[in-house]
Amino acid sequence: MAWYERITDIEPFDEAGLEPALVAALEGDAARARARPIRFYTPTFKAYETTELGGCGKNSFSAFSITGGACALQCDHCRAKILEPMIAASSPEALDRRVRELVMLQDLQGFLLSGGSNRRNEVPYGRYLPVVEGLKRDFPYLRVAVHSALLDEAMAKRLEAAGVDVAMTDIIGAARTVREVYHLDRPVADFEATLAALRATAMEVVPHIVIGLHYGELLGELEALEIVARHDVAALVLVVAMPYYAAPEKPFATPPPTEVAGVFRAARARLAEVPVLLGCARPPGLHKLATDAYAVMAGLDGIAFPGEGIVALAGALGRTVAQEHACCSMAVDGAVNGSVDRRPERRSVA
Repeated sequence: MAWYERITDIEPFDEAGLEPALVAALEGDAARARARPIRFYTPTFKAYETTELGGCGKNSFSAFSITGGACALQCDHCRAKILEPMIAASSPEALDRRVRELVMLQDLQGFLLSGGSNRRNEVPYGRYLPVVEGLKRDFPYLRVAVHSALLDEAMAKRLEAAGVDVAMTDIIGAARTVREVYHLDRPVADFEATLAALRATAMEVVPHIVIGLHYGELLGELEALEIVARHDVAALVLVVAMPYYAAPEKPFATPPPTEVAGVFRAARARLAEVPVLLGCARPPGLHKLATDAYAVMAGLDGIAFPGEGIVALAGALGRTVAQEHACCSMAVDGAVNGSVDRRPERRSVA
């Protein structure tokens, strides 16, 4: 039975609007590629549950913003809204105290450190790094990820020395998008230079590409893929611009799922041996369902917070399924270390 027929037998896809020709093309791609397992990520910084997957009762992976909800750049696609659900850590002491509380009370296994940028797209992590170093010393099993923003080699080495495990950084492939959407006077080359600086450390480097970042238009995504392909990264995370974050006076279109699927196909072909993951950020509803379905069909290695029916779809297409209560950016070689307890006295996989 062809894929399209299998998919239409799964009830949630009755109204997903999947394109038969695209489904057939993705099936053809899969016939020429090796079979891949797929992981579904349900980190605890967001409430989540479907009939197929449950969330985690413990706060095992949290996200902190060192600037609270503040960001000087106020990029048109985000306007700092992505920071709002994070736990505010307005001082190093607050971060230290809250992480230790979560370790003791909720068995915290790792955390994401993020924050708003200055006008050069740099996040002032410096005074927080001694706290990270102390937490890693006292709880060596903790997995720590950082949204690096733009940085130089010296800051990359400071993150490494503090014990950061995973560095995430956005890669933008179009100068117009940097200037118009990010309000930033820096060249595309600075994004690749940041990637190179991070790769010169022992940290696992997980770049992100936002599909439709230029007001919903595809512009620079393929160039961003080429930048990533020039560096030996641990994984690539793809996300999709969410128009409801945008200012009314600068509206974003929603990139159609078919166009998003085109980037999925390009990423899978260009980075054949690199884990490619669909991250948390993407439009909701039927758009999300179609996007998630195309991600499964395109052979992506993981999806954060998958839509209803996606587990059934993966099974119908013969993909082995696993769930992880961790951020998808903690991926290494297609697996997630954030869900593994590294304490010497016991080891278990969630």
